[in-house]
Amino acid sequence: MKELEGKVALVTGGGSGIGRATAVLLARRGARVVVSDYNWEAARQTCGIIDAEGGEALPVQTDVRIAREVEEMVKETVDKFGRLDCAFNNAGASHPWARLARISEEDFDRTMDTNVKGVFLSMKYEIPIMQRQGGGVIINCASSAANRASDRLSVYSASKFAVLGLTNAAAIEYGKDNIRIVAISPGWIETPPVQELMNKEKTGEILQKMIPLGRLGKPEEVAELVCWLASDRASYISGGNIMITAGMNL
Repeated sequence: MKELEGKVALVTGGGSGIGRATAVLLARRGARVVVSDYNWEAARQTCGIIDAEGGEALPVQTDVRIAREVEEMVKETVDKFGRLDCAFNNAGASHPWARLARISEEDFDRTMDTNVKGVFLSMKYEIPIMQRQGGGVIINCASSAANRASDRLSVYSASKFAVLGLTNAAAIEYGKDNIRIVAISPGWIETPPVQELMNKEKTGEILQKMIPLGRLGKPEEVAELVCWLASDRASYISGGNIMITAGMNL
């Protein structure tokens, strides 16, 4: 399926996990992909996978908390490929599991700056490009923690609730410009941080019992949703939040 042939996609946090799986699948569907990550080597490795499969990708090192770096990321995308059709704003951070009073100010700032400011800055520089070219799609990665507050993840939950607010407001503001903006909320997905958590004594067993389907999700399953939203098959979807949680938090 080459339903994204001729499209240009940008993925932040594309060096691992959901971001990497999505960047690879976007390329398989025909898109040329810019892979952005804080970790340059991780972004380069994702691009290596795409290149090995005959796709076209550009690695970019970006700290989404810094406006000039985000602006440069979008500029490099347009300079290289001439346009920007789809952006998956996926870069994120969390803090150690702890009750609110035990969360450090440093962890608060890092989580909020990455998850909220990072999405804000990404949209701030992506939207004008899409306005000039007549439209586009922006998909923001929230979390199941954005739908129901999570014990010992208060700041992370707050940051993802904020992502939903930014998404829905922007969808209203820029629908007239033919820009679709939507959020997705993955649940427990097999990413490096979750796998580390699952390895802790009893934690994995407890989590699996909490999930109605009885297993973690795969990054590739989230990637399928992102690619569908980026395609014309989802042409009437803008705003809101699509859950991909195996029935949790409903």
